[in-house]
Amino acid sequence: MNYYLAIDIGASSGRHILGSLENGQLNLEEIYRFENGMKKKEGHLVWDTKYLFHEILEGIKKCKEINKIPKSIAIDTWAVDYVLLDENDEVIGDVYGYRDSRTKGMDEEVYKHITPERLYRFSGIQKQSFNTIYQLMADKIQRPKELEKAKTFLMLPDYFQFLLTGKKKSEYTNATSTQLVKVNTRKWNRKLMADLGIPKDMFLRLSKTGQYTGKIRPAIREIVGFNANVVMCASHDTASAVMSVPEISGNGIYISSGTWSLMGVESEKVINTEKSMNENFTNEGGYEYRYRYLKNIMGLWMIQSVRHELDDKYSFAELCEMAEECKIFPSRVDVNSDEFLAPESMIDAIKEYCKKTNQQIPEQIGEIATVIYQSLAESYGQTVKEIEENTGRTYEAIYIVGGGSNAEYLNKLTANATGKTVYAGPLEATAIGNIMAQAIRDEQIENLTEARKCVMNSFEIKKYQPDNN
Repeated sequence: MNYYLAIDIGASSGRHILGSLENGQLNLEEIYRFENGMKKKEGHLVWDTKYLFHEILEGIKKCKEINKIPKSIAIDTWAVDYVLLDENDEVIGDVYGYRDSRTKGMDEEVYKHITPERLYRFSGIQKQSFNTIYQLMADKIQRPKELEKAKTFLMLPDYFQFLLTGKKKSEYTNATSTQLVKVNTRKWNRKLMADLGIPKDMFLRLSKTGQYTGKIRPAIREIVGFNANVVMCASHDTASAVMSVPEISGNGIYISSGTWSLMGVESEKVINTEKSMNENFTNEGGYEYRYRYLKNIMGLWMIQSVRHELDDKYSFAELCEMAEECKIFPSRVDVNSDEFLAPESMIDAIKEYCKKTNQQIPEQIGEIATVIYQSLAESYGQTVKEIEENTGRTYEAIYIVGGGSNAEYLNKLTANATGKTVYAGPLEATAIGNIMAQAIRDEQIENLTEARKCVMNSFEIKKYQPDNN
């Protein structure tokens, strides 16, 4: 049996999932899971990369323990965050998290050198305050000495694969989220880097998804107990998740649903019009150089935050039940507003938003939950309209993949808010896409179309119809 190990690290947890193919079906086995989260340090939010790599190795060691040695390994994470390495390949300073406030005002610093319109035209990437370009500008202004020392820039999955193999490479899909890649050439915009005062030589040539990074280096081999190839999957977790959308032709609207909801379509061409920019759509890189034309929506982060604030007293299923009991509660919030990005109290932020917009203030937990779920579904409905206008196409269905695909209450709301049939599943979408890239590299699956057929044959996909159907 050939095994492929997907190491899928999200902003709140990581997991090691072994995949194997048998009779045209993909079998998954989770062998390790660990917690993750940004740490507060000296007033900033940072990632503990040493802890994360320790957990990566602990999970890989499990393969040896259960005697299921993977033929290859690939790592995916969230986008935009990175490490800077010095001439000795040591990390320079802290590794900041995207929710840190250091990028406040950095957009205006960037716009001194390039207009927002020109930046969108060449990159195709939506403006978000935490995009890598603004983080690097914060480095230039707030820690210039550290930036001057930088010899190598690596996105987080590239960094972890460097630690595994000793090989430094930059994978294409995650690089596009920096806002520093030319959408037409798929190469770094080194002229813009120079204009911004960012060291352009620290950026490595971009590698196409599916290439080998290298083999596990000897020192790591001794720790984990075996050797394996390390493959560059679509290392931006959303890019991997979109590979698992069970729509063979790639013609449906998808929502990769988790902490964030990434809602969009696969496109062969870039859509970087002024209207698209104003509506904050992005053209992120995808597998086989397809474009993921999508919008970042706040997603389940808000309900996750409320749950943590209540000491995880309620399950998500219980919160959904309480939300449904309060479904007539009228207030709504803009889920994409920056005030919900990293508030001290999500509950207070929701109440304050309702107060300042002269809406009824939610008091009960069910009322707070229904405000979140209903607002999220309405955001999906508006986004569908924008996608169809901007692509000039009408889509029949929405495919929800990822952890949020099991949120039955939200799936029903989504069907009603969009008027579309909703297909929900698979749950471990990112890990599945990660494994599919490895299997295609290993020539066990022919191409992406065959990979999606395999997903359809392997996992339960639930169907939700809008109430008016």
